[in-house]
Amino acid sequence: MMNETDNAYMTAVNMIGGETAASLSKLPSVKQYDIREIRLRKNKPIALTDGSETLFLREDGSIVYTPERAVICTGKQIGDIFNRLCGYSVYSRQSEIVNGYITVKGGHRIGICGTADVRDGEINSVTDITSMNVRIARFIKGVSAELIDKIKYSFGGLLIAGSPSTGKTTMLRDIAYRVSMGIGCKRMRTCIIDERGEISGTEDSGTYTGMCDILLNYPKGKGIISAIRSLSPQLIVVDEVGTREDAAAIALGANAGVNIIATIHAGDITELIRRPQARLLLDTGAFDRIIMMNSVDKPCSYTMYNTDDVYFMTSVSEDIVN
Repeated sequence: MMNETDNAYMTAVNMIGGETAASLSKLPSVKQYDIREIRLRKNKPIALTDGSETLFLREDGSIVYTPERAVICTGKQIGDIFNRLCGYSVYSRQSEIVNGYITVKGGHRIGICGTADVRDGEINSVTDITSMNVRIARFIKGVSAELIDKIKYSFGGLLIAGSPSTGKTTMLRDIAYRVSMGIGCKRMRTCIIDERGEISGTEDSGTYTGMCDILLNYPKGKGIISAIRSLSPQLIVVDEVGTREDAAAIALGANAGVNIIATIHAGDITELIRRPQARLLLDTGAFDRIIMMNSVDKPCSYTMYNTDDVYFMTSVSEDIVN
């Protein structure tokens, strides 16, 4: 179990509210810290994910591993929760909803399933919400301490890769905090490009982002360029990169002498080096090291690679293919 500075599970539960929150709050506190996702489906049992298993909750708060006699989330509850999470202004959140999720206070991402209204090949709106997946955002103070201790004298750029729920954003968040505060390393002027509010969203008072400058809701590429032009950062932190625009902006940052820390989805190092998006990023020269998150069973554990070694692996792989 990880040592969180606060109970992120309960902050997410309180935002869900209503009868569903009352049921979820009965989960034993010792187990609350392990829960990563809360899945709410219309007229079906509430499901909890702890990283390795799917769990179900009974009315008395006990955990079971089969859905029989588990707490049900009704259709009315789904509608009430969705409206509440949208701040009772669903229309104002449609630009996020059509992409399949919304991000709420605390940095929690809510995945959404419903009926799409498609016009000219584009999703115009999503209605009749049938299920939601609440991904719980956590700030785990000190989770990056060992990593920073290893690289503090030659920081450079870091590309953090991993599957969903392996702890990429959690690691990224703590690195930004520690570097901006100079904890275990030289203090650096740190700027977070937070396109969806997931990195800095866990804070209310600024505690979790330290001395970072935050560009909230900026598209990643435009945010990086804006930071370089106006904030003179020494370090830029950005989540989930991969487009050509992202790579071009990251290259601009590297050429301006700015260190970049970014995350990207990849199941393992072999998958990473085969992905064209990853090759674009590596070719920018912005990343000295790759941090490969190990597994969902051991979130925030990692294996570190030097980028030059990864290039060697890539060339060997291509020689074998050819």
